[in-house]
Amino acid sequence: MIRENYEAICAGKDVRANLIALKEALREEEALKSFAYLLGGDFSVLCALLSDRDPKVRKNAVQLLGRMESEDLLPVLFDAYQKEETRYLKADYVRAMARMNCRAYAGQLEERLIALRHTEPAPEEEKHMAEEIRALQDLLLRYQRHKKHAFAGYQREETVILVTNREQREVTARQIPGGQMTMLRGGIRVSGVSLEELLPIRTYTELLFPLATGELRAEDPALVGEQLAKSSLTELMDRLHKGGSPYRFRVELRSPMEPDKRGAYIRKLADALERSSDGAWINAAGAYEAELRLVAKKDGTYAALLKLGTIPERRFGYRKEFIASSITPVNAALAMELAKPWLKAGAQVLDPFCGVGTMLVERAQVLEAGPMYGLDIFADAVEKARRNTAASGCRVNYINRDFFTFTHDYPFDEIVTDMPQVTSARKKEEIRLLYQDFFEKAPQHFDGKGILVLYTTEPGFAREAIQGKEEYRLEKSFVINERNRTEVLIIQYEQVHR
Repeated sequence: MIRENYEAICAGKDVRANLIALKEALREEEALKSFAYLLGGDFSVLCALLSDRDPKVRKNAVQLLGRMESEDLLPVLFDAYQKEETRYLKADYVRAMARMNCRAYAGQLEERLIALRHTEPAPEEEKHMAEEIRALQDLLLRYQRHKKHAFAGYQREETVILVTNREQREVTARQIPGGQMTMLRGGIRVSGVSLEELLPIRTYTELLFPLATGELRAEDPALVGEQLAKSSLTELMDRLHKGGSPYRFRVELRSPMEPDKRGAYIRKLADALERSSDGAWINAAGAYEAELRLVAKKDGTYAALLKLGTIPERRFGYRKEFIASSITPVNAALAMELAKPWLKAGAQVLDPFCGVGTMLVERAQVLEAGPMYGLDIFADAVEKARRNTAASGCRVNYINRDFFTFTHDYPFDEIVTDMPQVTSARKKEEIRLLYQDFFEKAPQHFDGKGILVLYTTEPGFAREAIQGKEEYRLEKSFVINERNRTEVLIIQYEQVHR
């Protein structure tokens, strides 16, 4: 059918219908190669269609020519793009050219982009102009040397929100050196403290900057974008970075909006922000340095927050390797901070289910430790643990060994671990028995007494396993996630002499 469609186009028969059928037939890469072979480098018939009176013929022709990815077509496409007067076709030309090396035309295309940003479109053309702007930006991003903004706001005392564990906000609050704090449902609002003092705290999940925008009514994405452009957003970025705009961003929408409407909403918002900021903000979801987060409130408005990708993550920079079951570094840090009153300086520490080593690295962060050992039955996890730990600067002895057969010449003071979880591969009864065996085995690694710090999604199994055992005493339990019953348990072991 490919040959028949093309021959009909050459003969001028039902050109639009045959173009559409030809496009459909060329979806597969092999079919496209066959068509290119059929043409033998002669694109004259398709190029002539760029002057057809029917805009839909021109649209299908330019899309087909773009798929040819022939550099010889670029001057033809660029010339037709400049002459094209039908607004909704302009983005198709840009997307077609984007498949080729457009470096020689980058300057002219950038001039076009700047002109569009300063053009007020008629309401019926707004959507099509936004599509052309977006296509131009995507194309030009390949040829522009992006100015990487260096974060320079360490000494500033900006108002920020530290997103924390909802159940244990006070752990983070205790580490904030002064300033003013307001406890929020999912974190802490802080002002009057330099970012340099806040950034090293290991128990917050995210650091966000609240934006002064006025009321953002959720029903109008274009208006939200305009308000963001007129807000404190650009001034804040300028204060915190060397060099000025443009800044590259993406939009994160946290609302109950239906998924099929979300993409269109974000595009309209981002287009309006770009237009209203005169290019100070560029929507570059694949290479962004700032995330604009909009969180829906009960009254139908949004709270606007800024998350920066320009701030180096030094807290958990060591965590380069992980496995599916790995505890997150911030949860490991939270567990160790909660356990700190029961930990001992210079303690000999054992993690019997060490995974990629996160719990042991975070144990070393809260208090100086002596020799630390990590065990895991998975050799891949042990290798990853070694790499992570080397990057952290800590010293840990990792052994690919089952805890239940492990022996050692000298005892430990602490056992800290993220306990194995119930999974599709490890059923509930298997994990229950593992807990019972764990508490039977643990005393062999203590010299009469010791502390166990357990991060567990099955705290009931731990309580059941130590029930009636005089040598174990549950010192403290901390809820981490009430919904999935995750807790940190501090358990004292002391040998009972009879």
